[in-house]
Amino acid sequence: MKTSGRILILILVILCLPVSCGYRNPYIYTGPEQTIQINPWKNRTSDLGLSSRMSRSLQRWFQKSSAIKAVSPGKAANLLLAGEIISLDIPSLTSAGTGATSEVKVILTVRYVLKDQSSNLLLLEIPSETWTESYFIGSSNTQTAGNEAEALSLIIDDISEKIYLNVLTLLNRR
Repeated sequence: MKTSGRILILILVILCLPVSCGYRNPYIYTGPEQTIQINPWKNRTSDLGLSSRMSRSLQRWFQKSSAIKAVSPGKAANLLLAGEIISLDIPSLTSAGTGATSEVKVILTVRYVLKDQSSNLLLLEIPSETWTESYFIGSSNTQTAGNEAEALSLIIDDISEKIYLNVLTLLNRR
């Protein structure tokens, strides 16, 4: 009984330690309410649905914060997020010695900016950023297309998450 009581006290001390030392999670924004206008991204690729997929993913990420409200284009907002899908490449990789393609990489290149609407200042400018995700060739065209779509979805979600976390970090510093 004494050992379990000591363990319980130790756990409580460890759990309370971050709170008592002033630690705060940089990925949680608790400042004044902000609004962010997420413009549809320009799409320079032949994948017609890519821009809307990016916008939906960004909207989902910004819905995670109760202090930041994403608004549609044309509505008043504190911040403006705009981007462009520069390229989408799907080159083949061959396995060594066999000459048969077994793995393919989706390579997506984007650029984006975050602007403070009241001061007209650029808070964040990423002129080019490339994201890569590998996937395997399936036993059928349908399976391969599904694997490719999943890889592209992972990239889109990763980009959206990074942008969301960057915005939170910037707002926490202000």
